[in-house]
Amino acid sequence: METNIDLHASADVNAGIIWIRAGRVLDPATGLDGVRDLWIREGKIEKICMPGEMQEEQGKGVDNNPDSAESGWHVIDARGCYVMPGLIDLHVHLRDPGQEYKEDIETGGRAAARGGFTTICCMANTSPAVDSPETVAYIREKAARVSPVQVIPVGAVTKGLAGRELTDMAALKAAGIGAVSEDGKSVMDASLCKKGMELAKDLGLVTLAHCEHKKMQAGGVMNEGEVSRRLGLPGFCSGAEDIIAARDILLAEETGARLHLCHCSTAGSVELLRAAKKAGLLVTGEACPHHFTLTDEAVDGTDANFKMAPPLRTAADVEAIKRGLADGTLDCISTDHAPHAEFEKAKGMREAPCGIVGLETAVALAISELVRPGLLTPLQLAEKMSFNPARILGIDRGTLEVGAQADVTVIDPEAEYRIDKETFASKGRNTPFHGRRVHGRVRATVVAGIPVFEA
Repeated sequence: METNIDLHASADVNAGIIWIRAGRVLDPATGLDGVRDLWIREGKIEKICMPGEMQEEQGKGVDNNPDSAESGWHVIDARGCYVMPGLIDLHVHLRDPGQEYKEDIETGGRAAARGGFTTICCMANTSPAVDSPETVAYIREKAARVSPVQVIPVGAVTKGLAGRELTDMAALKAAGIGAVSEDGKSVMDASLCKKGMELAKDLGLVTLAHCEHKKMQAGGVMNEGEVSRRLGLPGFCSGAEDIIAARDILLAEETGARLHLCHCSTAGSVELLRAAKKAGLLVTGEACPHHFTLTDEAVDGTDANFKMAPPLRTAADVEAIKRGLADGTLDCISTDHAPHAEFEKAKGMREAPCGIVGLETAVALAISELVRPGLLTPLQLAEKMSFNPARILGIDRGTLEVGAQADVTVIDPEAEYRIDKETFASKGRNTPFHGRRVHGRVRATVVAGIPVFEA
């Protein structure tokens, strides 16, 4: 049975001790990869020890009966599971404010908890855009009331995402943003983009770049290539991504700004990122599960759940993404969670909006496509989905070290099942993975010492 435990109704759990029992603890910050007990008290990691050690020290005879109510402990049995720092998603669309019929902060937060995420960054392309301190305050205040996970707003680079005038980034940072982005589009004016990067640098903010040349992709609904020609659908080429990626990397070099490339989908953007890192630039990048799992061959021309931006690319691009994750060129796995209403996706490939949901499928797809084939170790998975995102944001998360905030994700890597969109906590059902057989299920999500989801 699955339960979503309300964050604010669970303070009684936080007051006691949580014992995460005999899991494979994975902490990239320290290199720990071994079976351990993890103990949480008052929202912090109190101790990591060999199984049974803590209760022996305290004279508690509950090792053979971990569910004993007499122990006074909240026990999560993690035998056979990964226990890793709480997952962090740099790239989520919550649609709130303005399009709550697609998703809202509460349902998006619950989807995140169910997917193992303890911190999510919500993008700025809402209605209104996240371009004022008032909108930032709205998101933060609502998230504090209704979301079981931490929500970090991402501020817009330009006012109204119109690409003409920079926002007051200093005021947005003071209100609580964690990064800036024009996600959903690129700042096409290179001079303005440069000024935005310079301002973000001065404020200590990372720029999250959606790399897409507006004119080159105009009218495209899928990757330009053999499949689009066979289906008679307009495509947009890999160059639409690569040109802006190259431009933004050059601007980052000139300004010294920190740049993060969102949802890399082409072999070209991976190679550009690889070269930038070799040159010592402050550039990082992410991949999304759909871009290392599916190719444009999956598009049948009718099901708009396979329509996204950037689009599904070729088999060669998928292999490049996987290599980039394996060799460290790509730092993170993010979801680009983009919920839409069913009636919108029913409009077909030409008219439907781009995007799919991803918070509740990311873990299973990463384990199925990357860990089980041996492309990533479990410790590297924790690095890609927790430690590195925390480092990029500059937040004190992504570790299980003693004294750290107790954000923890417990995953059963052997659990096998079919993805069922009807079970999603998200309002969105727009996924190309419905019915797909996968391995890897989130068993528990703990935020600041509070179990917000348990299966």
